[in-house]
Amino acid sequence: MALLGIDLGGTKLALAIISNEGIILHKESVAVGKRTGADVGQLITDQITTFILKGKSDGNIIEAIGISVPGIAHPGTGTTWVPNIAGWEDYPLLEEVKSVSGAIPVTIDSDRACYILGEVWKGNAKGCHDAIFLSVGTGIGAGILINGEILRGSHDIAGCIGWMALQRPYNEKYRNCGCFEYYASGEGIAKVVKSDLVDNEEYEGVLKNKNIENITSHDVFEAYKNGDSLAVSVIKQCIEFWGMAVANLVSLFNPERIIFGGGVFGPALPLLPEIYREARKWAQPVGITQVTLTGSSLEGDAGVYGAGYLALKSIS
Repeated sequence: MALLGIDLGGTKLALAIISNEGIILHKESVAVGKRTGADVGQLITDQITTFILKGKSDGNIIEAIGISVPGIAHPGTGTTWVPNIAGWEDYPLLEEVKSVSGAIPVTIDSDRACYILGEVWKGNAKGCHDAIFLSVGTGIGAGILINGEILRGSHDIAGCIGWMALQRPYNEKYRNCGCFEYYASGEGIAKVVKSDLVDNEEYEGVLKNKNIENITSHDVFEAYKNGDSLAVSVIKQCIEFWGMAVANLVSLFNPERIIFGGGVFGPALPLLPEIYREARKWAQPVGITQVTLTGSSLEGDAGVYGAGYLALKSIS
C-alpha cells in the first residue's frame, strides 16, 4: 500500500508515490505550461489515473491521495482559489479528482500548509512545535506551525504573506499579488529588473543584452554572482524585504525555526546570513536570538511530501 502526493505549482505539476514511512518510490513532474481552467484540472486527473495504474502494476496500491495547491483550499466545498491559474477562482477540484479516484480518499490543502507539513514529517522541522516554512517561488507564502498545529485563520487564508505590507505609500500595482510578493518573489525579481531596464538608459550590464521579456530571476541571480550593478541593487532590496518579513514573523510567532524554500531558495540560500542580519534590526530582540534560519532539506519535494502526509493522516 502507498500514498500519492501531488504538488500543483505555478509552472509544473509534481506527483510522487510515497510509502507510509515517507520514502518516495516513484516521482514525475509535468509542465503546466499555458494551461488554464479545466485544462489544468484535466492534466491533474489524467496524471492521477496514470499513477494509480502505475501503483497497481508495481504492487504499490494507492490507498490515499493528498493534493497541494498554490492558493486557498476550501474544505467544506472541495473548491480551490488559485490566483496564478486563470479560471480557478472557485474551481471544483475535489469533485473532478473523485471522478477518477473512486473510493480512494482525497485531501486538498494549500501549498503553504503542505510545505511545513512535509518538513515536519521528513525535513528540517522534524521535532519542532513552532516553525515556519517561507516559500519564495513564483509567489510568496508561509506555512505556519504553532504549538504543533497548522495556523489556518478563520477562512484558511493565514500565511498569505505575499500581501504583507512592507512599503509605503500604497501603490495600486500591489493589488493582485501584494507588496512583499511584488518585490521579492521570483516573478517579482524579474518584474523589478524589467522595469529598471526600461527606466535606466545608462545601464550597460549583462542584463541589457538579454531579451527583456524573457528575463527570469535565475538570470538576475547569475548576474548578481558576477557583480552586475543592477542585479546587486535588486537583490539587496530583496534581502531587506526578506529580512523585514523574518523580523515580523519572529515578533508575531516566536518560532524555533524559519525554513526557506521554493525556487528562489535555491540560488538565494547563501544570502541567509545577510537576511538574518537585516532581520535583527527590526525584530523583537529576544525572539530573533531564539530562531534558526535554514533552507529546506527536502528542496523541491516539500510539497509532495506534505501532500503525502495529508494522505497518510486521512487514513491514520
